[in-house]
Amino acid sequence: MTRTNNPCRVRRSTWALCLLATALGSAPALASEKDVTRAVQARYQRDSALCLSARYKGDRDECLSAASTTRSMALPAQLDADPGRYARNLLKRCEPLPPSDRRDCVARMQGEGTTSGSVAGGGIYRELVTRETEAPKPAAVE
Repeated sequence: MTRTNNPCRVRRSTWALCLLATALGSAPALASEKDVTRAVQARYQRDSALCLSARYKGDRDECLSAASTTRSMALPAQLDADPGRYARNLLKRCEPLPPSDRRDCVARMQGEGTTSGSVAGGGIYRELVTRETEAPKPAAVE
């Protein structure tokens, strides 16, 4: 008799991990950040150990991935300690350009012009229209 993976068992474990993520997601309102981090790490280690144990009959990679995702969702967001890093990275995009194009690039990165699109949609399109006029050329004398 061959044993097959029971898809219901995998679905139940995934459902349980999602339920855990929801429960742990509300925990920051009730406990300090340090306590939440410790609790989330402890739960992740228990979930990982279960995934790797001989008792678990589902797909180990899927189980470990679900445990990792649950941990990531439950941890409080980490804010960047250096708020100027975003501005510096924004301007680094313009560094490889020649000086004449760099000025326009910096202006676009600082919010001048129009912006459309999204990261989720494949990219942000920034456009800055600069009108240049040439002085009229003197009429040619024949």
